[in-house]
Amino acid sequence: MKFKAEVDVMPLEALLDPQGKAVTSAMGNLGLGGIQNVRIGKHMTLWVEADNEQSAHQMVEEACQKLLCNAIMEQYRFAIEKV
Repeated sequence: MKFKAEVDVMPLEALLDPQGKAVTSAMGNLGLGGIQNVRIGKHMTLWVEADNEQSAHQMVEEACQKLLCNAIMEQYRFAIEKV
């Protein structure tokens, strides 16, 4: 079975996000001062071949923990759908 996983990796809330800070500042310069506290992260789409959704979930979880996310500085979440 094929599954599609949408993974979002974001900096931990407690950590400074220099890119987000720069974008927040630029928003003010563009007259969009109502937009505050921008956080910049990564979005990944993974195509997974697995026997069932639980196996696909386990593979994506392992990929996030071992490669896609630095647990010291980032957090992740994902959603899986059958395709």
